[in-house]
Amino acid sequence: MRDAASAVPVLLAAQALRGLGYGVAAVQLGAILRMEGLSSADVGLVLAAVLVGTLASSLVLARWSDRVGRRRAYAALYGALACCGMAIAFGAPLWLLAVVAMTGALSVEVIESGPFTTLEQVMLASTGRPQRQVVRGFGVYNAVAAVAGTVGALLGALPADRRLLGGVLIVAGTVGAVLAARLPDAVEAPAAPGLPRPRMLARSRGPVARLAALFAVDSLAGGFVMQAYIGYWLSIRYGATTQTIGIAFAALGVLQTASLLAAPVVAGRIGLLRTMVFTHLPSNLLLAAVPFAPALPWAIVLLLARACLSQMDVPTRQAYVMALVPAEERTAAAAVTNIARYLTRPAGPALAGLLLPLGPALPFLIAGIVKTGYDLTLWRIFRSVRLPAEQRSV
Repeated sequence: MRDAASAVPVLLAAQALRGLGYGVAAVQLGAILRMEGLSSADVGLVLAAVLVGTLASSLVLARWSDRVGRRRAYAALYGALACCGMAIAFGAPLWLLAVVAMTGALSVEVIESGPFTTLEQVMLASTGRPQRQVVRGFGVYNAVAAVAGTVGALLGALPADRRLLGGVLIVAGTVGAVLAARLPDAVEAPAAPGLPRPRMLARSRGPVARLAALFAVDSLAGGFVMQAYIGYWLSIRYGATTQTIGIAFAALGVLQTASLLAAPVVAGRIGLLRTMVFTHLPSNLLLAAVPFAPALPWAIVLLLARACLSQMDVPTRQAYVMALVPAEERTAAAAVTNIARYLTRPAGPALAGLLLPLGPALPFLIAGIVKTGYDLTLWRIFRSVRLPAEQRSV
């Protein structure tokens, strides 16, 4: 049997391919749908199908993936991604595009991209390596997604072409399915022979429910200040050009990638929960300070400073959930906590739009305040909880 650690390079390669495809999709999918003559309502239907598919497939994974096998479920998702690519490349009718989108395989989010992330999060935590190495793996995993997504976005800057996007997704899905077959047996859920699998979250229902509720609040607040809104705000507040915004966002991406790689180092010194909270708090304060910047350079400096810290909670959060629950409940815990984030995030931009007439700075302030409340509540509830992996580590 192949060593469990051999799963890590396979998962990273699959993540890189998918991140490339999602980076292209984030730029080109909307333009392609418009080029195909779809109305705004039709485009909204397809995007809604993507969201519904993400939620539905995550729920299915929580209930059944450990029974049918994580590798099989992982390969099936990549097969669905290839089908999405074919539907786009060959100009499938709206109803068929909506159907394949509802598989949950299609996304325009590079980091934490739906059901794939749920399975990868669990399999990365199932390698049997020491906790520090697991956390480092989560940092590299998310950094690979960020870099691949950036490359995909640059590729997506080419003229919108359904054959380009569809072809990239077909390749990513096909190769991803092949890579899934190379995963070792060790990534599968542990089970005692002759005994039925326990029900979802039998032992960790309370802690996971509390984490899911907190993550939902944090995700909702994050939706207030999505990158598209920040770019819009810089243009109306300071008259920033698209060139300036593009350069600033590229710099933000570099710093966020660096923060993903730095997070495991910090967590190795102060612990997962402290890294989640104590890097997130100053990031939130910097976010709330952005609308008070007297000039564009100061606003960009505040955003760059925030980028150095804002992503450190991502790999540590994923590792924390996996370390908190028993091994047999990891898939359900990952699915539930991820679903909570997917459910609330779309409401953020809608609420920010409603608040815009009252003042374009309000979304920054609300996001900063709500996120700060999330951090303080997370710390208060879980600061006395000792993780089993931390108790065993030296």
